[in-house]
Amino acid sequence: VDTTSTTTTTSTIPYPPMTTALHHEAELVVALGQGAGLRMSTLQAKDCIYGYAVGCDLTRRDLQTEAKQLGRPWDTAKGFDGSAPCGPIIIADCNDALLLQHWSLRLTVNDELRQEATLNQMIWSIPETISHLSKYFCLKPGDLVYTGTPAGVAALQPGDVVKIECSTQQKDEFLLPPPCIFAIGPAE
Repeated sequence: VDTTSTTTTTSTIPYPPMTTALHHEAELVVALGQGAGLRMSTLQAKDCIYGYAVGCDLTRRDLQTEAKQLGRPWDTAKGFDGSAPCGPIIIADCNDALLLQHWSLRLTVNDELRQEATLNQMIWSIPETISHLSKYFCLKPGDLVYTGTPAGVAALQPGDVVKIECSTQQKDEFLLPPPCIFAIGPAE
């Protein structure tokens, strides 16, 4: 992950070159710590979670569509400067598995709600996702795993301000990740 994309306050990400269809995808981000590796069980995967953040998987959708049609990799659609802005990471707590199911992930663009879902709607649990990835890649401390997006992905334009945040209806003392806020700047 491009660490220059970490957002703690409103930052500006230039509209990337070679696209006319930049889309947002709000995601829970999982930071890995000690114990990350290759071919982990779900229990090992759970134990290597260092913390959580919220982030955005920016996608050059027109390039992705073209790559799909041609049976080519999506690398240029998903990997570009600033393509994965991420908010600050909070350190994981032993109660996370129970509390995460009550979290809602939401994304607004210019204060208009575009995406919202509770994390209990995820197809795979976070440890299952990490375990599955570890079959293909040797995961290491410091790796960030973007866990998937709810419905509602849509286009972004220069000048748009994006905010991704978690909320909960639970009345507990658990710390939620700070929001990820960024603006889309002019094209490079």
